[in-house]
Amino acid sequence: MALILGIETATKNCSIALFSDGIVIAEKEHISDDYTHAEQLTLFIKDVIDLANITLNNVDAVALSMGPGSYTGLRIGTSTAKGLCYALDIPLIAISTLKAMAFAMAKNMNSTIYCPMIDARRMEVFSGLYDVNIKQIRGVQADVVDENTYAEFLRNEILFFGDGSLKCQEIVSHKNAKFVEGICPSAKNLGILAKEKFENKDFEDVAYFEPYYLKDFVAGRKSP
Repeated sequence: MALILGIETATKNCSIALFSDGIVIAEKEHISDDYTHAEQLTLFIKDVIDLANITLNNVDAVALSMGPGSYTGLRIGTSTAKGLCYALDIPLIAISTLKAMAFAMAKNMNSTIYCPMIDARRMEVFSGLYDVNIKQIRGVQADVVDENTYAEFLRNEILFFGDGSLKCQEIVSHKNAKFVEGICPSAKNLGILAKEKFENKDFEDVAYFEPYYLKDFVAGRKSP
């Protein structure tokens, strides 16, 4: 049975999980508006490895939540994942952050369409649309949300969730629009998807892999 280490840093949740045959055997995460991934990530990995009573040499692959999401968070997660893969000579598996969110939600709540959303500042969100089998029915986009953004899909019930959905709730007021609060990406949602990719040997080229930023990085101006 493969041991896969999952890393999730696409949003404010710094999250690590260890999977045996797709099942979580140890996990640790912390949600902070301060985005403390750089300080916490390697410590969380050590804690999870210790909790499972193994060493890093026992890990067979690293599964990374590849975005879209925070530029800085994705860079930190990617550099850590690459470093582990190089050091341990193990494969890198990349999982769409939005697909992992949809996959986890579909196991817990029924809907016709699932729309995970990640806050992308102002009225913009990163979102994708998935059917009950988690097949993508509209590509991942950076949407500036108004009342027409998802209108063509609202002939069916859509479940909106993720931190980006909060600012859409009053704008997308259709009867078929349902909202779930308190959902964020988590490493524990990567297990089954990572197991499938591992078994199919669907690995990334560690040297050339880049996370899925979707938008170019824009640095904020520091206050004087």
